[in-house]
Amino acid sequence: MADSFLSLSAGFEDATEAQWLEAVEKALKGGGIERITRHTDDGIAVRPLYRESDFQSSTDPLGAPGDAPYLRGDTAEPDAFLPWDIRQTFTHPDPAETNTEILRDLERGVSSVEIAVDCTGANGVAIHDATTLATALDGVRADIATIALDHRGAGSGTSIAGLLALWGEKSGEAAKLQFAFNIDPIGLLMRTGEIEGGIDDAFVRTAELSRLLCLRYPKSTTLRVDARTVHEAGGSEAQELGALMAHAVDTMRRLDKVGYDINAVPAQTIFTVATGANYGLEIAKLRAARRLWARVLDAMELDAEPMKLQAVSSARMLTRYDAWTNMLRNTAAGFAASVGGADIVTVRAFNEALGTPEELGRRTARNTQIIAMEESRLGRVADPAGGSWFEETLADDLAEAAWKEFQAIEAEGGLVQSLMDGKLQSRIADMRDTRFKAIAKRKVPITGVSEFPLLDADDAPIADVDFESSATSVSSEGLRSFLKDLPEKDGAPTTAAALQPIHLARDFEALRDRANGYEAAKGARPSTYIATLGPLAEHNARVDFVRNLFAAGGIEAKEPPVPPATPEDTAAGFKASSCRIAVICGADKRYEDEAVEAAEALKKAGAQRVFLAGKFEGAGIDTNLFMGCDAVDVLELAQAEIGVAK
Repeated sequence: MADSFLSLSAGFEDATEAQWLEAVEKALKGGGIERITRHTDDGIAVRPLYRESDFQSSTDPLGAPGDAPYLRGDTAEPDAFLPWDIRQTFTHPDPAETNTEILRDLERGVSSVEIAVDCTGANGVAIHDATTLATALDGVRADIATIALDHRGAGSGTSIAGLLALWGEKSGEAAKLQFAFNIDPIGLLMRTGEIEGGIDDAFVRTAELSRLLCLRYPKSTTLRVDARTVHEAGGSEAQELGALMAHAVDTMRRLDKVGYDINAVPAQTIFTVATGANYGLEIAKLRAARRLWARVLDAMELDAEPMKLQAVSSARMLTRYDAWTNMLRNTAAGFAASVGGADIVTVRAFNEALGTPEELGRRTARNTQIIAMEESRLGRVADPAGGSWFEETLADDLAEAAWKEFQAIEAEGGLVQSLMDGKLQSRIADMRDTRFKAIAKRKVPITGVSEFPLLDADDAPIADVDFESSATSVSSEGLRSFLKDLPEKDGAPTTAAALQPIHLARDFEALRDRANGYEAAKGARPSTYIATLGPLAEHNARVDFVRNLFAAGGIEAKEPPVPPATPEDTAAGFKASSCRIAVICGADKRYEDEAVEAAEALKKAGAQRVFLAGKFEGAGIDTNLFMGCDAVDVLELAQAEIGVAK
C-alpha cells in the first residue's frame, strides 16, 4: 500500500533474496551468510537478515496489546504521563540519609522507591525495627509513590514486610497505600543458600502474611519472583527465564500446599529480571518472558493474567575502572526495558560497583529514564517492538530455549530441589566459565576495561559513608502484630550453594588493581617497551593493538621517540626505557627478515621476555600477541616478568 504514495524502491532494480545472498558471499570472499551470523550464549542464531517467512505476523498471532493472554502487555494505551514506573533503588546504610535521598529523588522525577534492606548495613539500608524504618520513610507518601522492598540481608522478607505494613497502619488510609512487599523465600535460598527454619515454614509464614496484607492493602503486591540472581551469577538469558518460570511454579505449588489460593498469585506477584546492554537481545528476553508466563498459566489451567514485570539494569556489567562508561550501558539497558514492555524499570547508579552511590549516580540513573520517556518519547506507543521480524523471531527462539531449561528444572524436582542438589548451579557455573573465557580472549569486549582502557581516567565519585549498625536481625514486631500465633523457626534449615554474583570485568580489574599497587609502591607504572620495525605505516596498527592490550592490564607502553633503524638502536632504546619486557611490532613481511635479529638484540640488552605482535615465530620470541589470544593470561605473564605482585 505504501508504494501507492511513496515508492522508496522506484530508483532501484528489483532484486531477490537469492541475489542479495550472492552479493553477501562475494563481499565476504566466500563462506556465505554463516560468517556474519552470531550466536547468543544459549546457541541461538542471530542472523543478519530477517524476513516475513521468519515470523508470520500477518495474522497477528500474539494478539493486540491489552488482549489476553497479554503477550504484548496489559494495555493498548500507555499512560500519557507515566508509561512505566521509574523505580529508584536506595542503598545508603544510614536510614536518615536514605530518607533525605528518597525525598530529594521523588521531587526530581522518581515515581516509586525501592529500599534495599540489610539490617547490618553491609549491602543496603540498616533497617531493623519500626524506628529505623520510620526514619527512612519520614515524609514519604505511599498513596502517591509506591514503596518497594528489596531484601538483601538474611530472611525471606516477612519480618521487614511486617514492619512496613505496621508503618502503613500509621500513615494514612490503608486502601490507598501502595506497597510492593516483595516476599520471596525461594529468592532467599538462591541468594544466601539458607532458609532458617526450612522452606516449608517460610511458605507458611509467606502465605499467612500475604493473605492478610492483600486484604489490608488492596493496591499493593506481596510476592516477588526474582531471577536476577541467575543473571548476576553469570547465567544465560534462557537460564534466567527458565529459572523465572520454575521460581513462579514452585512458589505457586508451595503456596497451594499450605492453603493459599493460587488464583490470587499472578496479581500479587512482581516478576523481576535483569537487563544488560545488548538491547536487541534484552528486548526479546522481556517479550519471551510474557510468552512463557502465558504458557505456564495455560498449563496450570489458570485464567490468563497480565505479568507485572520489573526490569533492573544489570549489576554484573558495571565496571569499577572508567566507570563513566557505565552510563552508556545503563542507557542501553533502560532502553531495552522500556521498549521491551517492562511495567517497572530500575536503572542502577553508574558508580554502584565502586561503593555507595551519591547524588550524581542517582541523578544520572533517574534522568536516563526521564529523558527516554519525555524527550525520546519511548512510552508513547504500546508494544513498539511488536511485529519486528527480528525481535519476534528471537523472542520465540529464546522462549523455546528457556522452556527447555524450565523443563530440566522441573525434571529435577522443581527449583528448590534443583538448588539443593546443586544442579542449576552447575549449569550456571559452566555458562559463567565459558563467559569468562570469551572475555579473557576479548571476544566479548568490555569498553574502558578490556578495550580502549584509559590509564589516566578520572575516578567516579561515591558517597562518603560513616555509619555502622550493630543489628544482626530484623525485629519481628511488625510480623507478630499481623500473625498473632507466629510459631518459632524450629525446623531444620533448607540449604543450597548460594548463587554468587560476578562482575564481567573481574579478571581485567584484578590486573589493574595489581598494577595500581605496583605504582603505589614503586612510584611508576609497570611498563613495556615497544620495539618497532620499519616505517610508521607498517607498524602503526600493531602498535595501537599492543598499547590497547597492555593498558588493559595497567601496563604503560613506552615507544622510542625515533623509530629504530638497526638492532643496535632497538637495544639502546630498550636500555634507556628501564623496562623489563619488550614487544616487537612490524609487518609480517618484515618479520621474516628482521624479527629474530631484533629479538636477539633485546635479549642481550636485558629483556626478560620478548613478545611479538603477530603469529611469526622465531628464536628469541617468547610469546605471540594476536586477536583472540588469551589477554588475561598474557597480561598476568607480563606483570610477573615486570615484578607486579599477584
